[in-house]
Amino acid sequence: MRIAYLECFSGISGDMLLGALVDAGVPFEQLEATVAALNVGARLERRKVVRGGISGTKVDVLMGDAPAEDAGHSHEGHSHPHSHEHEHSHEHADSHAHHAHDEPAHKTAPAHAPHRHLSAILKIIRSAPLSDAVKESACRAFQVLGEAEASIHAISVEKVHFHEVGAVDTIVDIVCTAVGAELLGVDRWISSPLNVGSGTVKCQHGTLPVPAPATLALLGDAPVYAAGSPMERVTPTGAAVLRMLDVRYEAIPAMRVKATGYGAGGRDTPGEPNLLRLLVGEVEQKSVADSGSEPIAIISTVIDDSNPQVLAYVSELLLEAGAWDVYRAAVQMKKGRAGVEMTVLCRPDLVPALQDVIFRETTTIGLHWRLENKRSLQREFAEALTPWGAVRIKIARWPSGEIANASPEYEDCRALARKHGVALKQVMRTAMETYASQTKENR
Repeated sequence: MRIAYLECFSGISGDMLLGALVDAGVPFEQLEATVAALNVGARLERRKVVRGGISGTKVDVLMGDAPAEDAGHSHEGHSHPHSHEHEHSHEHADSHAHHAHDEPAHKTAPAHAPHRHLSAILKIIRSAPLSDAVKESACRAFQVLGEAEASIHAISVEKVHFHEVGAVDTIVDIVCTAVGAELLGVDRWISSPLNVGSGTVKCQHGTLPVPAPATLALLGDAPVYAAGSPMERVTPTGAAVLRMLDVRYEAIPAMRVKATGYGAGGRDTPGEPNLLRLLVGEVEQKSVADSGSEPIAIISTVIDDSNPQVLAYVSELLLEAGAWDVYRAAVQMKKGRAGVEMTVLCRPDLVPALQDVIFRETTTIGLHWRLENKRSLQREFAEALTPWGAVRIKIARWPSGEIANASPEYEDCRALARKHGVALKQVMRTAMETYASQTKENR
């Protein structure tokens, strides 16, 4: 299996990922052709730079006169590089500029620049002579970016607008990344936890904390931390691209590295390489979870001052809220206190909601969570018709298709046992005997 691993020790932005792709071997000429195909009056420039003593590739989007057919907009004057991050706005704000990674302020779009509606941007992408996969990926990235902005500013996604210059810059970053990812030919994208940075960022709405609201909305439950000099290290475009690539957040797997790329941010921070590192390599299929695997979040907390009946109630609420499983174990805490460790297994996207349930319903004041890999056998259901009614049989299969295990659904058996006054164990046993008989007849 061919994978791409992103080491985001200094965050991620659109131009950093483009630089890393080119540095790892993606043909720059192909990306230039992509920009030309978009027909938005832009071009790319690459150069080698040094960040924190390490060499990397910097990719800039250069703006010149836009073609006449480009919605009538033009950018007068000489070509000039723009910030790698988009300048976006909608009807409620004229500018929302992020000078991520300390790009110079002169790279930003002027406040009087015309705007592009989200639908117009999607039309540009869909009408370009690109592969269907690239169009779908790029449109998905812009869609989630627009939805994040709409949510932050309490407007509909149809009303989200982007600055003309910033929109072009972001279109190029996102579409070229989609093309570069396709050319890289990897089966899976994986990332380290994200260094989002710290401090504040200035925009039309005022001074906002880092990460910016749109970035935070796009990241969802991705593992994040802050380290190094105060600066914006993960930009909205960078976060949208991570969503576009369907990145998983896991530790680096055992792999044979075939290519390495370093993509540079705009600022040189001595001792803190402002770089994104991309590793491309091969992983033995047996060393990673197969197609039946999925990420799993594990939430855990220890409680020493709660009624056991309350914890049982909380467990029910967590299961109703979507948790895969909840279990409790008695533990011995410091100073001889007896406690209960509550562990919740769930999908990663449910972590915020389930954490809220735990904090609201229990006396705990702290918990921790982590991401791991879950491997599951393929599961399906069959129906066994017993003398008392139908019972679902859960069947697990090996990848070869052979049945690994089969068991009757407890709730079905329980309901029939209560309804007909039959022993639960008898219903369960009869259900399995019926299923075995049915299976034998169907062979």
